[in-house]
Amino acid sequence: MQSSRRDVTIPPIELRFRGLSFRPRGWGFLLALAACAAAVSLGNWQTRRAAEKHALAERFEQAGRLPPVRVPPAAVAPEALVFKRLAAKGEFVPQSMILLDNKVYRGRPGYFVVTPLRLAGSGMHVLVNRGWIAAGARREDLPSVATPAGEIEIEGLGQAHAPRVLAAGGGPPAGKVWQGLDFDDFSRWSGLALQPVFLEQHSDGRDGLVRDWPAPDFGIDRHLSYAMQWYLIAALSVVIFVVLSFQRAQPPAR
Repeated sequence: MQSSRRDVTIPPIELRFRGLSFRPRGWGFLLALAACAAAVSLGNWQTRRAAEKHALAERFEQAGRLPPVRVPPAAVAPEALVFKRLAAKGEFVPQSMILLDNKVYRGRPGYFVVTPLRLAGSGMHVLVNRGWIAAGARREDLPSVATPAGEIEIEGLGQAHAPRVLAAGGGPPAGKVWQGLDFDDFSRWSGLALQPVFLEQHSDGRDGLVRDWPAPDFGIDRHLSYAMQWYLIAALSVVIFVVLSFQRAQPPAR
């Protein structure tokens, strides 16, 4: 005696709500899952970057309460000097001084005065951003900058690079007015050996330059803003998937 078998078909689960049925498609689910996972991953990366920048800001605040680090005469890694209070002793090299263009202070156009300092007892130099000076009435009238002679000691903040601006045009720098500054470009132009740090002078130089420096921007808020945007995109991908999965419910067949 053979037992009869019947094929049992399990109907798909269908949720109904006010005349609509929730019937998600497989490809839509996979697409939403991929978009959500990618956006969450990018949001987490931005959050980690914000945490790293926050830790850097805390180290900077702690360094500000410590005695300044003396810039050594031998080359060192940038990490030893960047975002730290620095002290440097030596002589300025005025013949290699340049003016960084497009610097505005309280609505007035001007320049940052950048002069290499030859460190005492060595052939190593450190680039010093000495401060702001107003531009002349005409473009071709460059300001006269007083440079202290002899051995001096200055203090300031170590930065990874010079202040950046939007430069009109490219090509190598020419003359005393530069649109941007790179360590390698300056070293080739001047023939000087440089420490990999840009020293923002805070001590008084008795030179008439303005040293009203803004606080360093570590970009913490920017990373947090980007992270929030990615998390919103992740949430939006889920919402779009759910909305598109609803269809008008078909009346039951009679």
